[in-house]
Amino acid sequence: MGTTYLEILRARHAARLLAGTLVGRLPNATAAIAIVLFVRSEGGTYSLAGALAAVYGVANAVGQPVLGRIVDLYGQPRVQLPAALASALAMAVFAVSGTDPAAVACVSVAAAGLFTPPLEGGLRALWSSVLRKEDHVHTAYAMDAVAQEIMFTVGPLLVTLCVSLWSAQAALLVLNAVGVLGALSVVVSPPSRAWRSAPREAHWLGALRSAGMLALLGAFLFVGMALGSITVAAVPYADDHGGDTVYGWLMAAIGLGALIGGSVYGGRRWTGEPARRLRILVTLLAVCYLPLMLMPGAVAMVLLTVLAGVFLAPSIACAFVLVDRHAPRGTVTEAFSWLVTTFTVGHSVGTGIAGPVVEAGGAQWGFAVPGAAGAVSLLVLVGTQRVLAAPAAAAVVATGSENDPNRAVEPRFSSGDRA
Repeated sequence: MGTTYLEILRARHAARLLAGTLVGRLPNATAAIAIVLFVRSEGGTYSLAGALAAVYGVANAVGQPVLGRIVDLYGQPRVQLPAALASALAMAVFAVSGTDPAAVACVSVAAAGLFTPPLEGGLRALWSSVLRKEDHVHTAYAMDAVAQEIMFTVGPLLVTLCVSLWSAQAALLVLNAVGVLGALSVVVSPPSRAWRSAPREAHWLGALRSAGMLALLGAFLFVGMALGSITVAAVPYADDHGGDTVYGWLMAAIGLGALIGGSVYGGRRWTGEPARRLRILVTLLAVCYLPLMLMPGAVAMVLLTVLAGVFLAPSIACAFVLVDRHAPRGTVTEAFSWLVTTFTVGHSVGTGIAGPVVEAGGAQWGFAVPGAAGAVSLLVLVGTQRVLAAPAAAAVVATGSENDPNRAVEPRFSSGDRA
């Protein structure tokens, strides 16, 4: 396992691209907690803090696929760096102006979310040109998914460190400045400067004209819902079993489980059809959510939460392979960005659903939501298995003649493992 990951990181530019992308995404990974802490330090209410965090999240969900499409059209440096600068500037305006007037704060936060550069989708578009071998690219997808879990674990710690050393305002300014440096490191690299998307058919739906893409997005909307609902259901459980400390351990346990699962998954060579493997992984993901309803003592609950996260990163990594297969020609960055957006929207929907469920039936019924959402995700994959298993060209829904050469999709690897 370690040898495989080391082989990936030893490839020219690979470590730089991965590190630069993670650093560049720090503002996005820390935005919600940084906004809440800053609003509270300014004397704002929790309602205002939550509303501004939600505005950022919605704007980010809208901006990712839009910017991803622009990257596919004009290349990475001409989009990623200006977007990172615009996002950081908007967050700086928020940090300097504060929460009064609220309208300025709302517009600033929305702009920061809207212009967040699609570095995540951009990195996945670069892997094939950096690594060349198909099995290495698939391992990189798994390593990428694991790295995201590390970032979302370390990021909040960095926010609290900045707040304790300086202030909540400084945390916003420093982390966004660091994010710009990360984006700069990526876009000045030779692979990013040289990368060009394949010619694309002019179509307003872009990546969404692929039936395979729509199937994946439908499934991962519910995976996101499952994860979002756990973050809410864990609150009343923690209140009864030790408070904020237990809640922090539960949230970290999800990331730890995903880290373990993603490391094991990416450390071996997989054979067979990726669509079938994704159904198996999502089945295991849904099954591992169910024991959370037992709600044992804190230590056992943390272990169950680790188990609940084990198949998350492997599912995401396998989905990356299918996105690469089904993204219409010339839309690869946009396609990966749509997956990120859909997962984010699902996470928000999950938190919204779990709240009323917890209020009506308590934490136990709240923990039933992720299992139910996982089951629905599996049903979507089962119902669309023919589409996902079809060759990429057959999964693209486009206008025009069936023999139109513009319907071709991105060139794929012709040999080796399809992980």
